[in-house]
Amino acid sequence: MLRGRIRNRTPEVRPHAGPVPEDRPSPAGGKSGALRAAIFGVNDGLVSNLSLIMGVTGANVNNTFIVVAGVAGLLAGAFSMGAGEYISMRTQREVFERLIHLEAHELATEPEEEREELIEIYKNKGVPDDVAEQLVEVLHRDPDLALETHAREELGLDPEEGLGSPWSAAASSFVTFAFGAFVPLLPFMIGSGTAAALASIAASGVTLFTVGALISILTGKRFYVSGARMLFVGAIAAAVTYGAGRLFHVGSATL
Repeated sequence: MLRGRIRNRTPEVRPHAGPVPEDRPSPAGGKSGALRAAIFGVNDGLVSNLSLIMGVTGANVNNTFIVVAGVAGLLAGAFSMGAGEYISMRTQREVFERLIHLEAHELATEPEEEREELIEIYKNKGVPDDVAEQLVEVLHRDPDLALETHAREELGLDPEEGLGSPWSAAASSFVTFAFGAFVPLLPFMIGSGTAAALASIAASGVTLFTVGALISILTGKRFYVSGARMLFVGAIAAAVTYGAGRLFHVGSATL
């Protein structure tokens, strides 16, 4: 059954003739966002907090200000990323479920039209007319299989994969952003001055390259190309904010 295939990702839905909204949202679907959220969470946390810390460092303020700014940036960014990821995935999931309900309704109230649509889809893929008709006839004998097939072929959704857990993606974004943001902050928590700044830059550079290399697992690109690109982007961001901090040079302000 469809519910058995997608498990807790959507409620059990069967073809039905009940009332549904007249407007249909655009098809949307996707795979679990946990891994994506983890990798980009580290990157976002590191680049944003490194840029913030370098900007404050460039202003030549007391080390306490740098730490406070870094901690504030870490917490604000982590909560923002977690909340944003949850809302985004939750909305996608609700659209996914609504589309399934609408398709189930149409299969029950307009079975012939849905049958012809699926036959036409297979024909457009190069399936011979007679084979397409036989295939759709077999698929439509099982309401759950018919619904799953229409979701995949007509709407572009993947019930097998679903959208993953919004809570899982939110937690992953929160933790990984916080980890990334902590990397450039740590040297200033245990040291100060030029030594802390250099250590922060070095640790951030290594982490950025590593994260870029890990992204190659998803993109299939060469790991050193992805790593170098990530390092370059982070370096540019940090250099720009450091320069901005130097423009607002405030000297040895104290807390």
